[in-house]
Amino acid sequence: MEQEIKKPIPPFNKQTALEKVKIAQDAWNTRNPEKVCLAYTEDSKWRNRTEFFEGREAIKSFLYRKWNKELDYKLMKELWCYTDNLISVRFEYEWRDAESNQWMRTHGNEHWEFNKNGLMTRRDMSANDYPINKDDRKY
Repeated sequence: MEQEIKKPIPPFNKQTALEKVKIAQDAWNTRNPEKVCLAYTEDSKWRNRTEFFEGREAIKSFLYRKWNKELDYKLMKELWCYTDNLISVRFEYEWRDAESNQWMRTHGNEHWEFNKNGLMTRRDMSANDYPINKDDRKY
């Protein structure tokens, strides 16, 4: 089987780390779980807030559930730091709750680990949500 490659690949420098973050931001803003999950290994390990799961299929299921709840999702990711095969980002996104119609803003950070082919093997995410007025949206 041919190995999947997702450029840029480690080891990262500032330019390639910035590029990897921009690619991730753009992919997540598509809100397409079928596309987004391809950036992760088949056995990628995730912590998303208090949820822990593993594998592309679990990631895909999580993303479908996420974007069915978080409507009009718009994300900004910013490089925090990087080293050989690790990248940390801060992020901020806004969304409208499907149940209450309340606009929300979420702030957090993620730590990413990549294999030699540039696929993410681990994602560790922490975040906090708070309500905002529709007129206070930034994205």
